[in-house]
Amino acid sequence: MFSGSIPALVTPFRDGSFDEKAFRRLVDWQIDNGSKALVPCGTTGEASTLSNAEHHRVIEVCVEQAAGRVPVIAGCGSNDTMNALLHMNFSRKCGAAAALCVAPYYNRPSQAGLIAHFSYLAEHCDLPIILYNVPGRTVTDIEPETVCALAKRYPDAIVGIKDASGDLSRVVDHRMGIGKDFCQLSGDDELSLPANAAGAVGCISVTANVAPALCAQFQQACADNDFAKAREINDRLYPLHYAMFEDASPAPLKYALTRVHDWLTEDLRLPLVRCNEAARKAVDEALVHAGLV
Repeated sequence: MFSGSIPALVTPFRDGSFDEKAFRRLVDWQIDNGSKALVPCGTTGEASTLSNAEHHRVIEVCVEQAAGRVPVIAGCGSNDTMNALLHMNFSRKCGAAAALCVAPYYNRPSQAGLIAHFSYLAEHCDLPIILYNVPGRTVTDIEPETVCALAKRYPDAIVGIKDASGDLSRVVDHRMGIGKDFCQLSGDDELSLPANAAGAVGCISVTANVAPALCAQFQQACADNDFAKAREINDRLYPLHYAMFEDASPAPLKYALTRVHDWLTEDLRLPLVRCNEAARKAVDEALVHAGLV
């Protein structure tokens, strides 16, 4: 259903407000440079700092601007099941192709609680769900047995996973436990190469925000089984993958974007602040290494 390079889009701000004009330009630039789908309102999009009205407007603008050229996977996660359902229902009505739903954070539900949460969403909205497992942020880990149980119970609803667990063995666990049609997307840019070799079909990427063409070329090389070319491109991107997290994300990314576009700002929502000098230096060096500046 989804594959290739899929940026988890930043949400541009200017003077404290959503910069809709800049976001529309960002969407066009991403599509023009080979991104295969778009994810608004994910972690990189600072969704946790958006009001529900802002959250929905960002998704709406993304769908409008994409205009069917690529699918939109709307960030719909919440630690409140009813609020996640609210986001999903809105996203379905405005034309999103799927919902990206993170494991509920802070509450720390059990595996039974995770099954109940995602089952409720699957049963009350017909928008396909991409599970999002990022235990480094949520604390809660969607274990492989839980993923397999959900995908088997709701094959038309639970269609894939963005896995940022850092455990590459899970790609094989999911493929063998569910089947090859289950859409597996890496959630870690630096692990996308081995994940693809193990059976993943793309990456929901931070780096693709600033290097969409290179990330698209890398994913296409993997899809073509040209891993020599994929390694070559990956080597160009590798320092940038790590530079994106030299300080609290997405601060280094927003700085990087100002290096390649004069129509974007570094503005973030508190409690996030602009990245430190060490991160700026790492970003500058990585952009040069990748040939982006």
